[in-house]
Parts: sequence; structure tokens; C-alpha cells
Amino acid sequence: MRSRRHSRAKEAPELDITAFLNLMVVLVPFLLVSAVFSRVTILELNMPSGAGGGADDPGVSLEVVVRKEVLEISDGDKVIARFPNLNQSEEQGDAAPAADAAQVSVDENGLPIVPPTEEVYDLVKLRETLMRIKESYPDKTDSTLLMEPDVAYEHLVGIMDTVRSADVVPVPEDGSAPDPDAVPERMELFPDISLGDAP
Repeated sequence: MRSRRHSRAKEAPELDITAFLNLMVVLVPFLLVSAVFSRVTILELNMPSGAGGGADDPGVSLEVVVRKEVLEISDGDKVIARFPNLNQSEEQGDAAPAADAAQVSVDENGLPIVPPTEEVYDLVKLRETLMRIKESYPDKTDSTLLMEPDVAYEHLVGIMDTVRSADVVPVPEDGSAPDPDAVPERMELFPDISLGDAP
């Protein structure tokens, strides 16, 4: 008799989780409302095929060299086009860039302020030159982007976007002026980009 009574007394008490569930009902919506969902943008690089080149290779190389004071387009041997930095005037000379480098403006956190790419480099002329090259070599899709180490990352991305594609307003076949309300079409230029250090 004693053993039966003793075993009944040792039964585990029932666990009451009502208070915990009430807490979860309040906490989960609060966390979902206050959560910050960030969108990560990834720029995909389509690397060119091996160094040997394929049957489709037009046999010409295209290099865009990004320097702090100039933007150059090269065929691997010689410079085809050169666009000076838009912030440099012709009368400044060589001493002015060194003075500008010492007076870099910073934001409230002490980080350097990087101006937009189109204010530093002439992306319009770069795009026009690349479109002329694309007309000469329509099957070419690969290019090489060579950067100096002191060029800002924001400028790298802006120039890569320019090299990859361009928005072009379609021209009517009859030779008339283009429609000002026409929607620009995206034209692929050289999307297969390799990155490297400028010589």
C-alpha cells in the first residue's frame, strides 16, 4: 500500500506554458515590425573565357584604364582615347592635384566624401567611344578594366556600369529626328569584364 501511495505522490507536475505563449504572441509581431530588412545588391561579373580565346574572338582586346587624373581606352598596345578628369582644369598644372589631395573633404563620421562618378570622369564620352567600338566589333563582349589603387570603389562600379551597357534612343529608319518621348533601349556593350591593376 505504501509503495502505491508513494509512486502517486512522485508524479511530475504539469508544466504551464501559458505565460510563455502570451509573451511570444506579443514579442514576435513586435520583432517583425521593428526589423530592418536590407537589400543586398550584387554585381555579377561574367569573366571572359580562357586566355587562348575561342573561335568567336574578334582578335582585338579592349582595356579601360582608370587613373586618378585620366580615363583611357586602350587596345592593349596603344591608347585609343583619353578623357581627362572633369575636376582638373588645364591651367592647374602638376602642383594643384597634390594640394587637393591634402584637403579631402570628410562627412560627419570622418569618412572621405566621394563625388559621383559622372562628376569625376566623362562617362558620356566614354560611352560614345565604346558604342563606336561596339559598332566595329559587334561580336566582341569581353573587356578589361584596369584600376589604379587610389581610385574609389564607387568610381569602379560606375565605370563598370558604363562599360557593360548603354541606354540608346532608337533612331527611325526613315532618317527623321528621334521621337523625344521614345523610351531608351538598353544596348549591351562589353559585359564580360575582367579586373586588374593599371600599369
